[in-house]
Amino acid sequence: MTTKSFETGDLTGTPDKDYNLIWFTEVCLNNVLRLDTYIQDARRSGDADLEDLFLRAQANSVQGAEEAKAMLRTRLSTSA
Repeated sequence: MTTKSFETGDLTGTPDKDYNLIWFTEVCLNNVLRLDTYIQDARRSGDADLEDLFLRAQANSVQGAEEAKAMLRTRLSTSA
C-alpha cells in the first residue's frame, strides 16, 4: 500500500482551502464565458428550452463567482 501525499500549501504557499476558493472563482467565471457560446448556439438553432437552461446555468455561475469573490475580498483584507 502506498502513502499518498496531499498538498496543504507546503509546496505552493497557499493552503488548500484558499487555493480551492480561488480555483472555484476561476471555474465559475470560465463557465459564464463558455455558457455564453452555448446560449448563442441554442438561440441560433431556435431551441428556447435549451437557451433557457443555459441562461439559468449561467446565472448560477455568475452568482457563485460573485459569492466567491466577496469571500476572497473578506479573507484577503483580514489576512493582510
